[in-house]
Amino acid sequence: MKTMTDCIFCKIVCGEIPATEVARSKRVVAFRDVNPQAPSHLVVVPTRHVADLGSFAEIADDGEIAELLRTAAQLGRRVGPGGYRVVANEGADGGQTVFHLHLHVLAGRHLTWPPG
Repeated sequence: MKTMTDCIFCKIVCGEIPATEVARSKRVVAFRDVNPQAPSHLVVVPTRHVADLGSFAEIADDGEIAELLRTAAQLGRRVGPGGYRVVANEGADGGQTVFHLHLHVLAGRHLTWPPG
């Protein structure tokens, strides 16, 4: 598992790696995915390093959780007026490849179900 020093999302949050940011606050950063899976594909991350959703749910306060979800919803409505999907992958079997909690906001095309 990655630590803060080698975590790509931590490096984006602190500006070591450039990203096309679409939103930033003290607790949340959102940016365009470099490997988009839909015409609009954004990634929303907490600014502090937390490995996954389960860990975040255990340690985050209600305000931090609300801000992460609110940011994803606001961006989803902006990029997907006809609808959007928010995805959080947890663990290797769940498809997580970067072990820093992140929400994918996908929009801009008809999204089918089941996803994978």
